[in-house]
Amino acid sequence: MEQQHYLMPLIMVLPLIAAALIRIIGDKNPNLREAVSIITAIIVFGLLIPLANMVMQGERPSFLIAEPFPGIPIELSLEPLGMMFALIAGFLWIITTVYAIGYMRGHHEKNQTRFYMFFAIAISVTLGVAFSGNLFTLFVFYEVLTLSTYPLVTHAGTDAARRAGRVYLGILLSTSICFLLLALIWTYYLAGTLEFTSGGILSGTASNMTLSVILLLFFFGVGKAAIMPFHRWLPAAMVAPTPVSALLHAVAVVKAGVFTLIKISVYIFGINTLIELPGREILLYVVAISILLASLTAMTKDNLKARLAYSTISQLGYVTLGAILATSAGIIGASMHIVMHAFAKITLFFAAGAILVAAHKSEISQLDGLGRKMPFTFAAYTIGALSIIGMPPFGGMWSKWYLALGTLQAGELFLLATLMISSLLNIAYLLPIPLRGFIRQPENQEPGLKEAPLNCLIAMTVTSVMCLVLFIYPDPWYMLASMIVD
Repeated sequence: MEQQHYLMPLIMVLPLIAAALIRIIGDKNPNLREAVSIITAIIVFGLLIPLANMVMQGERPSFLIAEPFPGIPIELSLEPLGMMFALIAGFLWIITTVYAIGYMRGHHEKNQTRFYMFFAIAISVTLGVAFSGNLFTLFVFYEVLTLSTYPLVTHAGTDAARRAGRVYLGILLSTSICFLLLALIWTYYLAGTLEFTSGGILSGTASNMTLSVILLLFFFGVGKAAIMPFHRWLPAAMVAPTPVSALLHAVAVVKAGVFTLIKISVYIFGINTLIELPGREILLYVVAISILLASLTAMTKDNLKARLAYSTISQLGYVTLGAILATSAGIIGASMHIVMHAFAKITLFFAAGAILVAAHKSEISQLDGLGRKMPFTFAAYTIGALSIIGMPPFGGMWSKWYLALGTLQAGELFLLATLMISSLLNIAYLLPIPLRGFIRQPENQEPGLKEAPLNCLIAMTVTSVMCLVLFIYPDPWYMLASMIVD
């Protein structure tokens, strides 16, 4: 059993080895380069399975990497929430790589070797976030994730891409240094530790007002959660290729943000401490406003990826809301929404990329009648949209159900109304796209227009089918989420 503790560092090292091999192979043999990506992704996910079995049996494998400061180690340790995040990242790396092969070739993207190399590095760092055994380790991997994804955001090399990269780095690094790092140091000063501990480490260490200030620093310091007003980096980053957008929205970056917020709520503050803090009430209303404003902004965007970006900001607010409701149902709903949103949103981005590759269209106003030529793509989009909305029989229903229960447990009827209004807004900005595609008369369509490359269709099939599977069989994810609360 001890040997299985070495699986965590091995799982993190394998993508780095793949990145090195991809760099060596380069453009000389694209098939081999991409085979390395897919085979490594499959191996990584396969190695995650025995770890998941251990965690579900109540074990908590750990591995010490180093101790740069006395009492503050860089350590890997796996608990149910980290296991959920790692499984999502591992599985979707496989699917996104399959999609990327079709997209990058079909769209004739430049610098494909660099793309696959940094994608693998970003996955390794994402797994480091998931495996982090304490707040210091999480902070280190969180920052490295920002830096490792910068080359992906600026992949195109255009002036717009470089501007987006500056916004991306500027917001994420400034929030981390000014707020998150300060909160981390303050926490260590009060608690004398940064270990993730069931029930939290800050209980009784300071007044509720002081702890409220630390809470605000943490939540605004985690810029990857895209809480308004620190959200602009996310729509700015949409200048990147669609597989990068999928990485940002479903696999790695934003999920690392909301994952961090749940960890802080449960293991740094603890639910019983969190519910007593006046700063929590401020955050609840800030997040509610962020959910609604992002949804309203999404309705105004004609660019499809921009609309989906603001949709993501709103949906991240759901997870953040569940994290600070300080109820068992809220935490379960927030944790499950990380999973449900990942599969639904990556399906939407896959569809957007397929439309761009096949039809060379990026604006919603250009999509009239396109669903008749690309029925598979628009059907996959519809499934992803319905899951985001929370309609049965798709997985998004379960996470929204538990989030709604969480608001009732907390006695926050205003927040329940926020979730309901937001779901109606989801309908308003997501469903017009397939309606345009299937119902309206086509205008100026290219002759011979057909579906995107097969790789793109395979990836969309898997993720859209998973939206249905997650409704029928949510049990493993619910069990892991319940263990977080227990």
